[in-house]
Amino acid sequence: MRTLLIIVFSLFVFSFPALADDDRPINVNQLPAQAQEFINRFFSDSAVALAKQEGRFIGKNYDVIFCNGDKVEFDKSGEWTNVHCKYSSVPDGIVPAPIAGYVEKNFSGVKIVQIEIDERVFEVELSNGVDLKFSKSYKLLDIDL
Repeated sequence: MRTLLIIVFSLFVFSFPALADDDRPINVNQLPAQAQEFINRFFSDSAVALAKQEGRFIGKNYDVIFCNGDKVEFDKSGEWTNVHCKYSSVPDGIVPAPIAGYVEKNFSGVKIVQIEIDERVFEVELSNGVDLKFSKSYKLLDIDL
C-alpha cells in the first residue's frame, strides 16, 4: 500500500510541471480585449510574429512577440505585465510619468528598453544597462549599476 501511494504521489509531482508549462499559439484576436487595445494603441505599426497563451490549467498569461523583436506579456485579464523593446525604447504612455520623469532627469538621453510590473514594484531597464526598481507609489527603491 505504501509503495502504491509513493508511486501515485510521484506521478502527480512529476506531471505537474507539464501541466503548468502548457503554451499554445493563438491569434491576436483571441487575446483579452484589453490586450488587443494595448497592442493597437502602442504597437500598431509592428507586425505580430507570434501570440501565445500560457498555462491553460493553472491560470492564463499571454505573450505577444513582434517581428522587430519587441515582446509584451499580459496577465489573464489583459493587463500588461512586461514590455521589452529589444532595439528601441518602450513607447511613450506606457511608462508612468513619475518614472519617465526620474529617468529623464537623472539619465538624460538614455532610453527605457524594458518595464515590468508586479504586485509590489516596477522594474525598469535602461539602454545603458542600469536597472531601476520603483515602488507602486513611484518611490525609487534600488539602482543596479
